[in-house]
Amino acid sequence: MRMTNMLHFTENHRFCVNREFSLSSLDYKMLAMMYQPMIGGLAISFYQALYQQMSAEKVGFSPMEQQRKLFLLLDLEQNERGRKYIIEQSSKLEAIGLLQTTRKFVPEEEDYIFVYTLFAPLGPNEFFRNQHLTLLLRDKVGKFMLLSLREDLLSPEPEECREAAEENLSVPFYELFRLNTQVVDYELEQALYEASASKQGDARMDVTTKGFKYADIIMRFPRGASNRVFVEALKHKPEHMVAINIVAKKYNLSLQETCRLLDEDGVFTEEGELVMDLMQYNANLFYRQSKKRDEERERTTTKSEDEVETSEEQSVEMAFYLEVPQQLRGECTDHQYNYIMRNEPYTAVLKMFFTQGSIPDGVLNIFEKIDLNYKLKEEVINVLIHFLHIDRRSWAKSSIEAVASDMLGKQINTYEQAVEYVREKINYKQRAASKVESAKAGGGAATRGRQGKTQKPHIPIVLPDTGTTASTRLSAEELEAARRMAQKLDERFNRKN
Repeated sequence: MRMTNMLHFTENHRFCVNREFSLSSLDYKMLAMMYQPMIGGLAISFYQALYQQMSAEKVGFSPMEQQRKLFLLLDLEQNERGRKYIIEQSSKLEAIGLLQTTRKFVPEEEDYIFVYTLFAPLGPNEFFRNQHLTLLLRDKVGKFMLLSLREDLLSPEPEECREAAEENLSVPFYELFRLNTQVVDYELEQALYEASASKQGDARMDVTTKGFKYADIIMRFPRGASNRVFVEALKHKPEHMVAINIVAKKYNLSLQETCRLLDEDGVFTEEGELVMDLMQYNANLFYRQSKKRDEERERTTTKSEDEVETSEEQSVEMAFYLEVPQQLRGECTDHQYNYIMRNEPYTAVLKMFFTQGSIPDGVLNIFEKIDLNYKLKEEVINVLIHFLHIDRRSWAKSSIEAVASDMLGKQINTYEQAVEYVREKINYKQRAASKVESAKAGGGAATRGRQGKTQKPHIPIVLPDTGTTASTRLSAEELEAARRMAQKLDERFNRKN
């Protein structure tokens, strides 16, 4: 806790405690054996006093109380000495990730309210994967004691199972249950939204704590770097840590890669503000250059997706659900698919559809242009990818750019608008196809007979008169008469001349 004026932190100020967990027997053991040697028993006592402000069977916020209650529970003097003691113990808890202290100003009372947010102790596996906590404990208790604690807390896998082939026999949710997504219950959705309001309000804190922490970045950042001063200031700028974690998840950056990007020229202004656009542009270039390392990235994708959350996780109303494509029916449910389309970056959505190999460079180029130049939102780009797949459109540049330009021209800015756009396009295509089918059916009926066979048009043909063939032959008397008639005509002609 950073306090410069002791009059702003007294026993008369009110406080409340926020926690979203309940301590188990393993958590108590971790506090006693792992955390207490690092920060001392007094700090753990302060943690326990805050934890007991609310029943163990509940989560959320405790009632408002005066901080005098904490002074009495810890048997502290209600003066400047006692205040300094609480500030010192809370600072230790904050440094190792068990506590976060915030101060809120209440205009009606013209005074401050303190909110103590508690976090559960790390499990044994997570603790020993955390390098700075492990090294701090080693400095406090020694290497051999650290190894002894590790053996006491971690139980290894049996040797017979280590090299044996495994098969997943678990039954997924969608094979046993079917959810009714046709009925839209607005009252239920409103109730669920209100119940999760506290979680949405602390979304930024979740990103900061579950993503890369300040301690992780500052330990890896070089001391002689030009941006070292700005990176040290990130400790007091949680909104910048949120932005860094969003970029790190979107482009699947490791901790070392994130530190490298923070050391680039121009990433911070002279006042120490983070230039989000430049960092995102550099991260995109780095992502494209390292695309060949897909095998290594795939091994860390699952872990990074569990650890990093976006700053605003938004739900999807059932009325705007997109149907899961046939290709992904066995991998995710309707709820999971629509959650991914609403909250995940487009790079992760593209991987879902290009499962047979890497994403082509041409496709990445055009979507990079749509994201950075067209400034379409991530959720709109994801719906665009869904439309290209279900409409069986070409993944060529001209086809993708035509749909993106149409969305941009129609000012499609939200997920709901994008879903309505896709439905309108699909319905228009279906109506056009039905008109063509009806036209073909109507034109074919006029040219078919009763038995369904096509009739040829009747064209009149001149046939020879077979009835006159016998009369074309003349008798000898008729020939003689014809000769005499010809001679008479010749004689008349000669006389005239």
